[in-house]
Amino acid sequence: NIKKTEQLLHQSAPFKKPTSNTHLEHQIQKSNKMSVAAGGSMLTREDENDAEVRREDQERINTFGRLNARLHEVRQERDGLKKKMEQIDDASTELMMGSGDKVMLNLGDAFFETTEDVATEHCEAQVEILQGSVNELDEEESGIVEEQTDLKRILYARFGKSINLEES
Repeated sequence: NIKKTEQLLHQSAPFKKPTSNTHLEHQIQKSNKMSVAAGGSMLTREDENDAEVRREDQERINTFGRLNARLHEVRQERDGLKKKMEQIDDASTELMMGSGDKVMLNLGDAFFETTEDVATEHCEAQVEILQGSVNELDEEESGIVEEQTDLKRILYARFGKSINLEES
């Protein structure tokens, strides 16, 4: 079995070792050109940064990643609250156009019969609560963006184009 395996290995195409560094450099350049043509972005030797990643750098990169994840959560949560505010505002508008009859107000899992005025007051109170939450999320978002800007400045100064902290 070992002899058969050796024979099969010798029959397959042998690995060609580059004859010189220029041959290897030519292959790398050719590979880089193909990669860039295929849509990839390769750094030139001038753009590369051989800076060693220190512990504090890694902590900054990790912090940036956590902040980026939280930023997306904040934006998604804020958008959901704004949509809910619009729905409550639409319901309030419908109540104003009503005929003064009793309406059913949904609180949690239950419905309560109430007047249009009470239901309108409830809607307005809910919109105020939601607006307060949206304002808090806006403040959190601006704090996150400010902290990310500081981290970008530090990390780009250290690593240059070797690191990408931009959204794609």
